[in-house]
Amino acid sequence: MSNKIQVLRRVEDVQVLADGKISTANLVLTSHHLVVIQAFTPPTSQDTSNHQPKPKTKETFIAYPSISQCTFRPTPPASGLSSAIRIRCRDFRFLTLNFTDDRQARDVYETTKCQTCRLGTVEKLYAFSFDAPPPEKAINGWELYDAKAEWRRQGISEKGVDRGWRISKINTDYAFSPTYPALLVVPSSISDNTINYAGRYRSRVRIPALTYLHPVNNCSITRSSQPLAGLRGNRSIQDEKLVSACFSASAQVEDDEPSSQPLSRESPASSLADLGLPTEGDLSDTERLEDEMISSSNLEVLSDKPHVYGAQQHNLIVDARPTVNALAMQAVGLGSENMDHYKFATKAYLGIDNIHVMRDSLAKVIEAIKDSDISTLPPNRELLAKSGWLKHIRGLLDGAALIARQVGIQHSHVLIHCSDGWDRTSQLSALSQLMLDPYYRTIDGFIVLVEKDWLAFGHMFQHRSGFLNSDKWFKTENDALAGSAIQPGGNGEGRGDAIENALLSAKRFFNKSNASQDTVTDSDGEMLSIDEPPKAKRSSGTKETLANKEATKPKETSPVFHQFLDCTYQLLHQYPTRFEFNERFLRRMLYHLYSCQYGTFLYNNEKSRLDARVHERTTSVWSYFLAQRAGFTNKDYDGGEIEDHVRGKERLLFPKLDQTRWWPEIFNRTDAELNGPTNAATERYLGPREDSVGVGHGVLTGVETADRVIPASSIRQPPPNGNQGKLASLREGIVSLGILNSMGGQGGSKSPSNGKEKQPMEVEMQ
Repeated sequence: MSNKIQVLRRVEDVQVLADGKISTANLVLTSHHLVVIQAFTPPTSQDTSNHQPKPKTKETFIAYPSISQCTFRPTPPASGLSSAIRIRCRDFRFLTLNFTDDRQARDVYETTKCQTCRLGTVEKLYAFSFDAPPPEKAINGWELYDAKAEWRRQGISEKGVDRGWRISKINTDYAFSPTYPALLVVPSSISDNTINYAGRYRSRVRIPALTYLHPVNNCSITRSSQPLAGLRGNRSIQDEKLVSACFSASAQVEDDEPSSQPLSRESPASSLADLGLPTEGDLSDTERLEDEMISSSNLEVLSDKPHVYGAQQHNLIVDARPTVNALAMQAVGLGSENMDHYKFATKAYLGIDNIHVMRDSLAKVIEAIKDSDISTLPPNRELLAKSGWLKHIRGLLDGAALIARQVGIQHSHVLIHCSDGWDRTSQLSALSQLMLDPYYRTIDGFIVLVEKDWLAFGHMFQHRSGFLNSDKWFKTENDALAGSAIQPGGNGEGRGDAIENALLSAKRFFNKSNASQDTVTDSDGEMLSIDEPPKAKRSSGTKETLANKEATKPKETSPVFHQFLDCTYQLLHQYPTRFEFNERFLRRMLYHLYSCQYGTFLYNNEKSRLDARVHERTTSVWSYFLAQRAGFTNKDYDGGEIEDHVRGKERLLFPKLDQTRWWPEIFNRTDAELNGPTNAATERYLGPREDSVGVGHGVLTGVETADRVIPASSIRQPPPNGNQGKLASLREGIVSLGILNSMGGQGGSKSPSNGKEKQPMEVEMQ
């Protein structure tokens, strides 16, 4: 251990239970880590000499922010039992510490609690005192991502108009949208004045902005937050103009203007990783559909120059949320696009659940594996299946594949949003680009992808990861070994009925005068649970307010970035030669998300990192990865030239949804334990999806056109689920609140603007 580490407490001869094994260790509590030091004797060699190997020590560092729960179980001195501390970490390491002295156990518990959730500010985390080793100091990881360089790679420069897009400087001081990057790429036909007005129509001023431009067909992926449509059907001409320009930007390129890469004479559909020359009997449903896409290619060759036709016919607005969530958000002035005003596109609801559902899902996974410290038994597969974790992973992959197909095969533009555009939007945007662009499958490219779509576009790492922890995750009880709620924010009881929550939240909103948006919505832009206590009145200027400003809110934590890494693992496992990085690269990235050893993930957006001067005061996590590049490089990687007609070298790749599996290494389990040869429970709970639309197993819950919502049932009838009745109750409940009357409307379902009867929205629910 380094002499620079401040030691707070030492305890010797502590019994440690980990991986079902008992050992004795010494504990050292430093200012930033709990260190478990164990002595062990290396295995003897075949040498027949009498020389015995010298004992060695193994040091296990547990970063305080990585602790997801710490439970103290005191025992009376005369009982003869050991006082215990049970620790569960966010990298899924579980251990129990048994003490013969209750006072020592209490001191260790209180010290750990103080150093974990009593810091009060991010600037007291390890990153601000970490002294990087020389190999990392030699590499400035902060310089790896340059937004202008990445846009140049995509064919967009700061000078002039390139490929129908320009770099706007409307947000260089972050005054326009504090959670967005300084440089925004927008259609060249749209002025900053129009953008300024359009920003007023999007939640948190997160306008549709470019994140990816396909090098072959010039089709784009843009991302934003939800519109402020509301029950009155508010609209913004500027927003409609901006989205329309995003969906027609490729048409603005002059014919004699060279593109950054030559346009393939064959459809990009021919680059599907699933394609080859199998017999008809060997083709899956997905492969057959992709074959049909190839045969109906929109790319034609005239003379010596290829042209993309029909690129504007299948443009798509992707709302990642379930339709019921989007409908409920209308009650608080938010919602989704009215496609009557976006006739140049269709809309798809992907039905991906929000941060609360994902947090509860991971909590159930941990419940199934939580006894790994005291038992060598395999995890409870029934609980694993009930968690729904693999279903969520598969849904994300399916949604991203839909976007990638629209861009890479259908030659269309896509706009992605969820609620605030920084959780599910980041997942879908980054995953679809990973499927579309081989550059992002390299080590440097993946780092650029994380920097661009997660860090620059404002994923709330600090809120979602809960670096400052919470007192709620530390508890003293007499049955600690029983273990109950172990995931931050999870209570094992679920969120209750979503419909009732939406109605109650909407009623609170409209019964309050001058209520702000934040009083009824969380940072994911959706309804708070009914058990969420009302926010205290804000006081300004007090020390308590400043101290609590950065405190972790358990209900805002969620494994959003973890899910993205899990989805990446699925692609890596299915295509082991297509990625330059290996599985360990992803696993260590999740570890350093919670270690707080580097400054990369500590804040919520680009502006916050700039204000905190993390580039000057901390080390980038990319310095760590690049300094050890060899250890994170995939030995099976085939980084040769892209050849769409050769299997394994295609530009595009798509997930094989039926091969979605558990990531055993991240959960510290063996492959046999999580992905054994037979798992009837998983098959029963995952089962084939019956509400699929389009390709694969499908995640669409409805496709909305300019004229109407096409229910998923018109394509494939889902099993009865009773949700239509709930939606009807939701509509009736909203009307019964008198919302429209309180807003100056006529009540009922008539529009307050023209009194015409509005058609009810048809939706399908998962």
